Amino acid sequence: MVSKPSSGFQEIDHTADWELQVWAPDFPALLECAARGMSALTEITLAKEPRVFREFVLPRTDRETLLVDFLSELLFFAEHQGIAFDTYNLKLNANSLVASVEGAAIENQAKEIKAVTYHRLSVQSTDRGLEVNLVFDV
Repeated sequence: MVSKPSSGFQEIDHTADWELQVWAPDFPALLECAARGMSALTEITLAKEPRVFREFVLPRTDRETLLVDFLSELLFFAEHQGIAFDTYNLKLNANSLVASVEGAAIENQAKEIKAVTYHRLSVQSTDRGLEVNLVFDV
């Protein structure tokens, strides 16, 4: 039996939308893997230079809402500012998620995600950490 790495993502067949299974040892790592998986689904390529930096703070809520809010914020940057990220520094404290991200202008994006959905969304604890299936509206 081949074991999964401690964190990662894989696309799941879905009838109309896109579904992504994401797993990681802790919640900040789950957020990062979800962001990387979302970028992989849209086949984003970034310009080499200049690098851009953004920081944003999201209120700490339940894990599912915070996951959707985080990914939705990344979609907002892509849609409204034409930038995406490949480096994530995520700090979860008692009241908020502080996200310091680095990336660049989007050079090419083969596919588009309209929204992150709450469809069957549930972050589950497993023997290896956390796991979630995300459904994206395309």
